[in-house]
Amino acid sequence: MKILVIEDEVRTIQLIRQGLEEQQWEVDIAYDGAMGFQLATRQVYALIISDIILPGMNGLELCRKLREVGVSSPILLLTALGTTDDKIEGLDAGADDYLAKPFEFKELMARVRALTRRSIGIIHTANTLKVADLEMDLDTKTVNRAGQDITLTAKEFALLEYFIRNQGRVISKAELAEKIWDVTFDTGTNVIEVYVNFLRKKIDKDFESKLLHTQIGMGYVLKVVA
Repeated sequence: MKILVIEDEVRTIQLIRQGLEEQQWEVDIAYDGAMGFQLATRQVYALIISDIILPGMNGLELCRKLREVGVSSPILLLTALGTTDDKIEGLDAGADDYLAKPFEFKELMARVRALTRRSIGIIHTANTLKVADLEMDLDTKTVNRAGQDITLTAKEFALLEYFIRNQGRVISKAELAEKIWDVTFDTGTNVIEVYVNFLRKKIDKDFESKLLHTQIGMGYVLKVVA
């Protein structure tokens, strides 16, 4: 099992990484919120440790987005902001614990032990991605929207999973060709449009709120439109 550390202060990263590796943990590193989101949605971590003040997407936004897409790994937020209101804001965003800087490493390790004890053994059973009323179970390979079962082919399932894990981000046809079909995009084929249309008919056609949208000339985006 691995721990993901999201922090832009090099010295802090080095100290945390060294200490965790001495305790036999494998550690992945991200230096900003966007990179952290990508890593956290690609594999299951026993724990995610994130600073709140990060370049681009801050730790609170990151926390909310991870919970929205169904990432259930425990999240420990680190920050120099240590008031009660700050802690409540972090917990409301979906964090499991909060540690104010500066901290002693033994205190960090106590939090790590407590959070990973809680997660190991249940983390693999909470393998569900969710956007609005659309829910995908990665263990049973089932999808439903508003309680209605949706039958997908293996390729449609993979395509939807990729959209959910990248919700809100415009994804080009070239990226879909590489990530889902493992090929270089061929401008002479319409296979991606065909599959996106298949998927759209299944997850959107019979529902008032549409989730899968085309950005003309750019690609596709899965998002909730108010």
